[in-house]
Amino acid sequence: MLSKQSIRKDKKISINGASISKDDLIELSKTWTENEESLFKKMLQQGGKFGIQSNRFQITLEDKMVNSKGDVDSKINPMDPKEGNIDTNYLK
Repeated sequence: MLSKQSIRKDKKISINGASISKDDLIELSKTWTENEESLFKKMLQQGGKFGIQSNRFQITLEDKMVNSKGDVDSKINPMDPKEGNIDTNYLK
């Protein structure tokens, strides 16, 4: 059985094309075998499309660009030297 902690908020899970809540997913997971639960947990890590007990799941992950310190990187705007618009991030 899955726990609420195993389903993070940065993952979007849909079953047969419809979004599903954590509580409904936990109830559904009570009928799964160990192999099916293991498959689901692996797919939570990497995302993708797969099926368990005639249900089609799709898991999408929100990509967060982080630096080596784990902080979210700031957006870097392209430089336009003709107009004098130079992003200060390029100068660091």
